[in-house]
Amino acid sequence: MQLPVIIHYIKTSWLARNRKWAFVKMNQLQNLLNECLIETKHVENAAVINYKCSTVVAASTRFNIQPQQVQKFAEAFKQTKSIREEGLYFQDNNYTCVRADKNSIYSKSNDQGLILAKTGTYILVATYCEEMYPSVCVEAVEKLADYLREKGK
Repeated sequence: MQLPVIIHYIKTSWLARNRKWAFVKMNQLQNLLNECLIETKHVENAAVINYKCSTVVAASTRFNIQPQQVQKFAEAFKQTKSIREEGLYFQDNNYTCVRADKNSIYSKSNDQGLILAKTGTYILVATYCEEMYPSVCVEAVEKLADYLREKGK
């Protein structure tokens, strides 16, 4: 085996292993979203954003978060004072901030709500609508965030 061939083999095997690991990780996050949030019937939509990369790594069906919105969510935790004053704009709605601290942002717009929870690696995003209980949505999101924090994520 020639040296370039060996290097190519090492690179491709490393990529294959890491892609598989990334797929398993994403699949686990997707399962957590579905089981811990969506199945409560008090979370309309949910997503997991990688805080450091500003990318959506898992999301509920038909829940699309634009890249510029992902960036705004990441910045929101650095600017909680202005978020409290100005609120958030998301999916054609202005959300009034109810709570904003270093780990959580709760906001509402009429009968809809937007919940953000930050862990070391991720930002959890969840929405609820008028038929749902906001307190159940908040509790589910915060419990999942606590679980991820305990796991060092």
